Amino acid sequence: MQSESVVGAVGISQMVVRPGDTSLAHGSGDMPILSNSFLLTLMESACNSAIAEFLDNSESTTLLEFKLELHQAVGIGTEIQGSATCVAFEENELTFVCEIHDGPRLVAASVMRRNLVERVSFLARTAALALMSQQESE
Repeated sequence: MQSESVVGAVGISQMVVRPGDTSLAHGSGDMPILSNSFLLTLMESACNSAIAEFLDNSESTTLLEFKLELHQAVGIGTEIQGSATCVAFEENELTFVCEIHDGPRLVAASVMRRNLVERVSFLARTAALALMSQQESE
C-alpha cells in the first residue's frame, strides 16, 4: 500500500432505497425502512472507494470493527450518499470516519476499522478454515 498519502483520502457512494433493501424485506424488522445492513454496506463501499488508488493489485481490506450510530430512518425511494475519510493507518489497520446523508440530513455515522490483507493468502486461509470446519462436522 502506498501509505504515505492514504490518511485524508475520501471516498463516496450512493444508493436509492428499493423495496428489497428494507428491514421488512430482509426480516430484520417489520417496517419498510432501509435495513441497517445496507448502511454498513454503503459505508464499506465508500471506504473502498477512498483507498482504491492506494492499494496494490494483490491487496484488499476486510472489516475488523465498526461502531454505528443511527440518527434517522429512510424510506423507499430515498437517495442517500455515503462518505468515508481515512483518518489513520497503523500496522496494517485503516481507520475511517463515515457518514450517510439524505441531502443535508445526517442518517448514520460510524467509525470503522479495516485490516489490510494480501488477497491470495487471505483467501487461502479462509478456504482452509472452511475445509477444516466441514471435516469437523462430518
